[in-house]
Amino acid sequence: MSQSGKKVLLNAFNMNCVGHIHHGMWTHPQDQSTEFTSLKYWLELARTLERGLFDGLFIADILGVYDVYQQGIALTAKESIQLPVNDPLMLVSAMASVTEHLGFGLTANLSYEAPYPFARRFSTLDHLTNGRVGWNIVTGYLDSAARAVGQTELLSHDRRYDQADEFLDVSYQLWEGSWEDDAVVADRQQRIYADPTKIHPVHHHGEFYQVDGYHLSSPSPQRTPLLFQAGSSSRGIEFAARHAECTFVSGSTRQGTREQVNKLRQAAQQAGRQPDDIKIFMGVSVIVAATEREAREKEQEYLHYASPEAGIAHFSSSTGIDLSQFELDEPIQSGPTRAIESVSKAYSGWTRRRLLEQHAMGGRYSLIVGSASQVADELLKWVDECGIDGFNLTRILNPQSYIDFIDLVVPELQQRGRYKTEYESGSLRKKLFNHDRLPSQHPASRFRR
Repeated sequence: MSQSGKKVLLNAFNMNCVGHIHHGMWTHPQDQSTEFTSLKYWLELARTLERGLFDGLFIADILGVYDVYQQGIALTAKESIQLPVNDPLMLVSAMASVTEHLGFGLTANLSYEAPYPFARRFSTLDHLTNGRVGWNIVTGYLDSAARAVGQTELLSHDRRYDQADEFLDVSYQLWEGSWEDDAVVADRQQRIYADPTKIHPVHHHGEFYQVDGYHLSSPSPQRTPLLFQAGSSSRGIEFAARHAECTFVSGSTRQGTREQVNKLRQAAQQAGRQPDDIKIFMGVSVIVAATEREAREKEQEYLHYASPEAGIAHFSSSTGIDLSQFELDEPIQSGPTRAIESVSKAYSGWTRRRLLEQHAMGGRYSLIVGSASQVADELLKWVDECGIDGFNLTRILNPQSYIDFIDLVVPELQQRGRYKTEYESGSLRKKLFNHDRLPSQHPASRFRR
């Protein structure tokens, strides 16, 4: 592999719950996921990831429950398929207190938020972490969430993005435009903490939101948190091209991933931004050991604990289709859905048997198995051949999957000159893009004073 290629970026992909991606693995005697309600569990994870020089801990989240499969939550509850799930934002200040550099990508569903208090929560975290927070922008895809907050049904796919565009515009006004950079004076002698002439109200009257007020937080290190987004539909790509700084791709095949990467970068250019204004991460799972044979033995052991059925129960809610209604070899018909549009289209015509085979490890993420050298080879092929910037490394065993990767794969990548040997200083955005604030070509910049 080339020694001169770009360095790989790396997030740990996790969730404030028991079962995240690889369902059933909580039953393995070494897995600690059932300790997720313990603060000690999260503090130890944060320290581990910083030891491995991870760029961030990316915490997924959902509102609602997976109740599409078998039209209920029986399997969801038994296998803890992202239920129970606790708030990810509550974890961050504690983890930040035991780390210096680790970033935190936090999923928050804007469909059920109001921009005014929401903006304050992220500004608060940006202050407390000294600029180490990012927001993964999601609009939700579960009817169960819409019903739980009193709505009759989920908004249609594209209308959710229309709402998201406006939510972001309001948030930008609060984060970027309400307070001038030098509004805080903190002059004890003159008894002036903030100059009122440099604090401006936001007046927004749109289709979805009405806001008249001042942002409650003074400017934080990044002002706007680093912006993540994961949509891969045509409307999702349009949204990412306008707003996102980091995006996620599924990585099922190299050709498909390369095409998706090219679409995203071209869309960014068409939106008036630079192609490299977006860092692209691929979801991946890794089983690594000292030798390939040991890694394969570990894989076979893990398969014994994994639950393919729980995996496709999760997948049912992603598609909005009750997959239990199909015979094993009956082609699945997607039909109209308000769930994840790109997923529903991609898997139309598959059979339940094929899905169960794909979800053998309890989830459908790309799986790399081998020695440290073999894993590094495979990761770098994805980066060099597809143009991605890094990976969201999910857990199979928690936290052992991360520990194995840090102890075995990180040194291999460092030896090849493809992974950092120390952190750069500064905010999360500065570490990734070499600036603390959003650049002038980003649409948020038009709200600056």
